[in-house]
Amino acid sequence: RLLKMKEFFPESFRLDLKDERNAFFELCKEEQIWICKPSCSNQGRGIFLLKTPAAVNTLQAKLHSAEEHLLTRRVLCKAPQARIVQRYIHQPLLLEGKKFDVRSYLFIACTAPYVVFFAQGYVRLACVSYDAASDDLTVHLTNQHMQKKNSLYSQLKEETVWRMEDFNSYVNEKLRKNNGLPKDWVFTVFTERMQQIMLQCFLAAKHKLDHKLGYFDLIGCDFLIDENFKVWLLEMNANPALQTNCKALGDVIPAVVCEGL
Repeated sequence: RLLKMKEFFPESFRLDLKDERNAFFELCKEEQIWICKPSCSNQGRGIFLLKTPAAVNTLQAKLHSAEEHLLTRRVLCKAPQARIVQRYIHQPLLLEGKKFDVRSYLFIACTAPYVVFFAQGYVRLACVSYDAASDDLTVHLTNQHMQKKNSLYSQLKEETVWRMEDFNSYVNEKLRKNNGLPKDWVFTVFTERMQQIMLQCFLAAKHKLDHKLGYFDLIGCDFLIDENFKVWLLEMNANPALQTNCKALGDVIPAVVCEGL
């Protein structure tokens, strides 16, 4: 079954496309939170939150000024980095009061013919308790590069990454009964949903891939679960981090890479 975007992907707009940019600024009149991020970057670089109409107006003016500058320049110059704005998921599921997301992997083993595999990844948690109103990006972005900027990271490093087995045990013991979840929800319902979403995204983009024997790629896919246990795809990364700076990452990442090779 083909999924509709709104079933798994937060409402998003490309700011480099005039129609989408105008649609976003027309929509964003009231106070609500959006996350603005570069479309081709990683490690949380260049990401910021839009939390007020004033912040949205400032961004609109900045983009308009940049566009006017490009139109008036007679020499070729580099266009501003493409960005998207994505509706912020206000009520994420929390683990021990902290925001988290799940990094899983889509391995494209071959494009002639198409052969793709799924691999379980790990859970990424923030160092500190979740507060939607906080201006601290380490509360909102859970990747390791961002968490390293928190003063508590050095003492909490091992707690910022869980293996999927630990996540499954936590859900079984502390969340399953009150939320009416089946046993091992993480490895059944949640995993099947991730696979369904990832496969559909691959099918939507496969025509852009070169068909050549020997081509392969490892894609990092980031999922967020809200308090109603709905699964959201946040983004897919063509250059996923492979550092192993804590024990859980040392258990997961080398195995994924070696199995892929």
